[in-house]
Amino acid sequence: MRKNHTLPRGDVHRLQHKSVVLEGNSLGDPTERELHVWTPPGWSATESLPLLVDLTGYWGCGLGHTNWRPAGENVPERLDRLVAEGMPRVIVAFPDCFTKLYGNQYLNSAGSGRYADYVCDEIVPTVEAKFNCGGEGRRGVFGKSSGGYGAAWHGMNRSDFWSAIAINSGDMGFDALYIPALFEDLDLLRKHDNSIEKFVRHVEAQPKMKDKERMALMDFAQGAFYDPDPTQFRNMRLPLDPHTGELIPERWDNWMKHDPVVMFDSLGENLRKLKLIYMDCGDHDQFRIHYGMRRFAKKLTTAGIAHTYEEYDDDHNDVDYRMDVFLPALARALSA
Repeated sequence: MRKNHTLPRGDVHRLQHKSVVLEGNSLGDPTERELHVWTPPGWSATESLPLLVDLTGYWGCGLGHTNWRPAGENVPERLDRLVAEGMPRVIVAFPDCFTKLYGNQYLNSAGSGRYADYVCDEIVPTVEAKFNCGGEGRRGVFGKSSGGYGAAWHGMNRSDFWSAIAINSGDMGFDALYIPALFEDLDLLRKHDNSIEKFVRHVEAQPKMKDKERMALMDFAQGAFYDPDPTQFRNMRLPLDPHTGELIPERWDNWMKHDPVVMFDSLGENLRKLKLIYMDCGDHDQFRIHYGMRRFAKKLTTAGIAHTYEEYDDDHNDVDYRMDVFLPALARALSA
């Protein structure tokens, strides 16, 4: 059941892709995955269009964004409507980057796999070759939450590859984001001898996961992305003492090196190469991400790098409506 049956309808192509760069990943995650690609209504292979790549938030993957959505639009339906309203035509790829850590931050890490390479060196070339799209100056990446982190990371580290980014409530400002959350997580960990492995195995054995447990799984997993330890369960280790809550300087420093606000100091100039930097966040994000987004925007402004940053009266949840703003902006920037 689509929300609007009168609109011209694009197609969602469901492909199978086998990765080489993910072979031997330390989590033993699959290398063969489904890849969804949306093409606009009436598309043919003779039409050369820009390419957008959707990086979903934690606990999600691209396949979730193409799934049916009750009383609303999934992303392909939204794209159908936006094109009908005048958005320049693009092609959009929805990769599956889910892991045993229950999500992804879309960077290369010994604790998860080479997911930055997976997206840039495998997914994008595959889609470009099959759908005659993208190419230099016509690639954009967008995402929310962890996907927003991925867009920020790729914008700074792969500005040679991407030409436009949109960061929707992206993970940054790690001190504000993670420290308060980790203190709450430690109360859960204490019941399992301060062992991440015991906690995870307990949660996974239950018929229903509690919200606080879900948040703790996500927080602990960040250690595998930012400070992996191959001797530990799923490469996860804490950046603080589980008994006293004191930060372990070396461990926490490794996390902070991956904070986009900190990365900006050494990599921010790369963002000047992009055609578009769009950012938005709720002004009372429950994960306190608006503080990090404000810091990032402040550094962009100080550096004189063109960007758009918008805050809205909302929190972190159910913010896909902002796609109505940044998807057309990305499409216009890459079509110019």
